[in-house]
Amino acid sequence: MPVLTRLIPSPVVVDIRSGALDDLACVLADERIAQSGRLAIAVSGGSGSKLRERIAPSLPGATWYEVGGGTLDDAIRLAGEMKSGHYDAVVGLGGGKIIDCAKFAAARIGLPLVAVPTNLAHDGLCSPVATLDNDAGRGSYGVPNPIAVVIDLDVVREAPARYVRAGIGDAISNINAVADWELSNRVNGEKIDGLAAAMARQAGEAVLRHPGGIGDNEFLQVLAEALVLSGISMSISGDSRPSSGSCHEINHAFDLLFPKRAAAHGEQCGLGAAFAMYLRGAHEASVHTARVLRRHGLPVLPEEIGFTVDEFVRVVEFAPETRPGRYTILEHLDLKPNQIKDTYADYVKAIGS
Repeated sequence: MPVLTRLIPSPVVVDIRSGALDDLACVLADERIAQSGRLAIAVSGGSGSKLRERIAPSLPGATWYEVGGGTLDDAIRLAGEMKSGHYDAVVGLGGGKIIDCAKFAAARIGLPLVAVPTNLAHDGLCSPVATLDNDAGRGSYGVPNPIAVVIDLDVVREAPARYVRAGIGDAISNINAVADWELSNRVNGEKIDGLAAAMARQAGEAVLRHPGGIGDNEFLQVLAEALVLSGISMSISGDSRPSSGSCHEINHAFDLLFPKRAAAHGEQCGLGAAFAMYLRGAHEASVHTARVLRRHGLPVLPEEIGFTVDEFVRVVEFAPETRPGRYTILEHLDLKPNQIKDTYADYVKAIGS
C-alpha cells in the first residue's frame, strides 16, 4: 500500500492581524497550548518591557525572563533559569535574537515555543533553526518549529523601518535559493522536495510582485505570511535549502569577513540574490529584483552598505566556503576574482543608478 499523505511539521496556530497580541492569552488557552496559563516568557529589556506592561495583566500566571543578547551563552542561561519552573510553554516576545534564544531554550528543556515577533526582519520567526553567536562566530542550531506564531501588525509597524525592509530582502531571496536548488538537481542529482520548493518560491514571488509598501497593512500581511511559509518550507525539506542558496552564502561571507561592519541579514541576502541572479544569466529577473528592492529602500550595491567593490569581490569569492557541501551558482561557476569584478561591472550597468 503506497503512502499517499505525509505529516507536515507546522505551527498549530498562525495568527497574523492587527491586535493579535492583545488576544495572546485567549489563543493559547483556546488551542490548549497553555490552558493553565503557566508560561515562561523571554523578552528583551528594551522594547519588550513596554509590551510586557501591555499584556502582563492578561497573563497572570506567566514568569518573565529578560534576555540580554543573542548568544549561545544567553540561550543556555535562559534554559537554566526556566528549567526550575513548571510551564506549559515558552513564549519568545521580541526581535530575532530573543526568539532564537527562546527557541533554543525551549528545545533544551523540552517545551513548545510560541513565537511572538515584534518585527519582520527575517524568516527565522518560524524556522526550525536558532541562529546564535558563539566563540567561533555564529552558529545554526536545529530546534523544533514553533507551536504557534502570533504577529500583531500594529506592533510590527512600530518597529524600525529598516528591520521590516530587511524581511523583504530575505523573502525575495527565496526565488534565487530555489533556483540554486534546481541547479544542483540538474548537475548533481540532488533531490528536490517539490512542496517545500513551491512554498518558498511562491512566498518570495508574493512579496516581489506586491505593489504595496511597509506602511500598508495589506503588504505587511503578505510579508508576514511569506516569512512564516519560508520557515515551514524549511521544516518540510528538513534543512534550509528552500530559503538559503548563493544569496545566503554571500550574506554569511559578509558576516564572517566583516563581522563589525556587516549589514542586516535581509539586506545582504536581497543584494546577494539580485547579483546571484545576474550571475546565473537571469538578467531580466535580476534587474526586476533590484528595482523592487530599491523601491522598498533596500541596497542593491555593496557601496550602499559601506563596502568597496574589491571587498565585495572578496565576499563573493569566499562565499562558497561558508556552506561546505552546498551547490549553488557560485560553486557551479567557480569564478576567479577578476571574473567576479567584470561580472559585477556588467551588473551595475544593467540595474542602472
